[in-house]
Amino acid sequence: MSLSDDGGYGGDSHRGPETGQTRTRLPDSDGDGYGTARRSRTGLSSRNLITIVGVIVLLLAAIAFANRGGSGNSESPSDDSAKDAGAARPTAPTGTKPVTGKNDGIAKGFPKTQQGAESAAANYAVALVSADILKSDARHSIVRQAFAPAKVGEMQSKLDAAYSSDFLKKLGLDAHGNAAQGMTYISRTVPVGTKLVKLAGDTANLEVWCTGLFGTAGANSTTPVTTDWFTMRLQLKWAAGDWKVEGFSQQDGPAPVNGDNKTSGADQIAQAVKQYGGFTYAR
Repeated sequence: MSLSDDGGYGGDSHRGPETGQTRTRLPDSDGDGYGTARRSRTGLSSRNLITIVGVIVLLLAAIAFANRGGSGNSESPSDDSAKDAGAARPTAPTGTKPVTGKNDGIAKGFPKTQQGAESAAANYAVALVSADILKSDARHSIVRQAFAPAKVGEMQSKLDAAYSSDFLKKLGLDAHGNAAQGMTYISRTVPVGTKLVKLAGDTANLEVWCTGLFGTAGANSTTPVTTDWFTMRLQLKWAAGDWKVEGFSQQDGPAPVNGDNKTSGADQIAQAVKQYGGFTYAR
């Protein structure tokens, strides 16, 4: 889940009230919401549907709150911008080292090139839609590392206000963003590909197509961990010798047809998130 800040790039936000959504899947029977049954594409009960809508409304409200006071200078890519971006290409490894280091787990030192901007966008997408964004100390660190210096104070205030203790409580988390005992809140984003929309001087507009895992793992969870597909739009600025975020937003999709995969138990999902580390993403 994440809040978005238009930053003059427009687009609907994702996984937050009024501008996006989080898809959640409830168990078909009592007990472990993950079970061993295969996923069903139909047959949600009215009670399950109400719960899903409730979570969507909560998350959308947070994004809407964070967007208040934005620049509102939305723009569509011009013909020149599209020409500068070049034809769409698969996101494939180039052999170029993506970064020179990291701070608090977030990559830094992206080169001032198209590849550098695309790598930065992918890595910032992971950080901005993570479970840590709900925890105040980790959130402040993410904001300091990811955002342009001139935007740090503004975004920290917006995100702190949006992820208030009352909001976290509605998600089943405590005031520090932690799940109840025996539960594990999960939000992990995996970039599938990047696209440069515009690169001009010290600014770059990019899109990152992502999938991810979202929800609470636990035997009694009413919002089991499920997958989602979304596109993050990021506006980057070259500042202090690195690409930094000036604004971002999210929108649904593109989403493929769901596979008929056998679901895993809650404990297995929670352990997998702890045991399998993330990556530094390169163009």
